[in-house]
Amino acid sequence: MTVIEVKNLTKKYGNLKAVDGLSLSVAKGEIFGMLGPNGAGKSTTFEIITGILRRDAGDVKVLGVDPEKQPAAVKTRIGVQLQAAQTFSKLTVEETLKLFAGFYPNPLPVEETMARLDLLEKKNSRVETLSGGQRQRLAVAIAIISNGEIIFLDEPTVGLDPQARRNLWGAILELKDAGKTVFLTTHFMEEAQNLCDRVAIIDYGRVVALGTPQELISAHFQEMSLELVQPELRNEPKLRELTSVTEVVQLNDHTVLRTPNLTATIQELSALVNTLGIKLDDFRIRQANLEDVFLKLTGRRISQ
Repeated sequence: MTVIEVKNLTKKYGNLKAVDGLSLSVAKGEIFGMLGPNGAGKSTTFEIITGILRRDAGDVKVLGVDPEKQPAAVKTRIGVQLQAAQTFSKLTVEETLKLFAGFYPNPLPVEETMARLDLLEKKNSRVETLSGGQRQRLAVAIAIISNGEIIFLDEPTVGLDPQARRNLWGAILELKDAGKTVFLTTHFMEEAQNLCDRVAIIDYGRVVALGTPQELISAHFQEMSLELVQPELRNEPKLRELTSVTEVVQLNDHTVLRTPNLTATIQELSALVNTLGIKLDDFRIRQANLEDVFLKLTGRRISQ
């Protein structure tokens, strides 16, 4: 059963097309991720689907309803977390959640929601005293307490430390286990690969790839990746002359060689570093991942 249907969505800001004929659909009970570089149109798309922004053209249905034409019929059935959540600084965490729970016909218990988001110890703390990470968890709690059929999360783990991020992943997976649909945007490729049943990669307002993480990886990469953390080899032109290497990618402090023949590449690389008089200190071998697909399709990294 399809719970979100977007067809030929378009949104302009002056002469800029933020969303350019974008189409996608989301099935009931799946975790669907939307990835894209800054300015790709994913936040605009997110806000149109949730009824915050008006579209210029195209069709949008959420739970069978147009969120622009019948916003009230949609808002009581979904929960939304935005990057810039509006809360009242003088209210406590518990008071804030009680307030938002009152907007929905069948909200989750406040105590249960605080426990899910590791906020029980802060229940009596005013919002203005919370750290950035705690405010982020509160914003997600506001979405979850709705008990909505679809939970929309916009960059839900930004600002969280690695442990808090993984704890939140657990809460998101619990939503799926409870039969909820989750639609999220994220900057973290590991997050998308671990959480999402399917992902859409957005660039210049269009969907450039859509499928399960493994489908996208398999469709775009048969090669293995050899990662070199070697300053002397950074931007070394002779790496591109290795006959067994199909692509060389420079990623900040390390260099990635794509190869269908790992043994041949290691042999050629060993000969090259000997010629250059360099000792090969550190490298690792891995399979392609979702970040590799993203880089290949968009040509740019996501800024975090």
